[in-house]
Amino acid sequence: VPKGQWEASYSIGMTWSQAMRRTILPQAGRVAVPPLSNTFISLVKDTSLAAAITVPEMFQAAQRIVATTYEPLILYVEAAALYLVLSSVLSALQARLEVRLNRYGGFLEANS
Repeated sequence: VPKGQWEASYSIGMTWSQAMRRTILPQAGRVAVPPLSNTFISLVKDTSLAAAITVPEMFQAAQRIVATTYEPLILYVEAAALYLVLSSVLSALQARLEVRLNRYGGFLEANS
């Protein structure tokens, strides 16, 4: 957030906490949410959400079942579909959050 935003907030009599709540954080949120959301979605894709809560990861569980049933295609496609659904839901939530944060003004651009 440009230094001028701080100065403008102070010049109209805002305290530090008012400036943060009303001026700085809304603008910083508009800039920070998209990359943070993308990082979170990548984290879910690269690791597994289930592994974070000590449940066997989906792909690992599929491998164990394949070892007994010898039907890899069906199980791997199902595991991939679950990852696709999870990533799609997270992407949709990210898009809704961006729209909500962008409601009162565009994302800050380098030229503004």
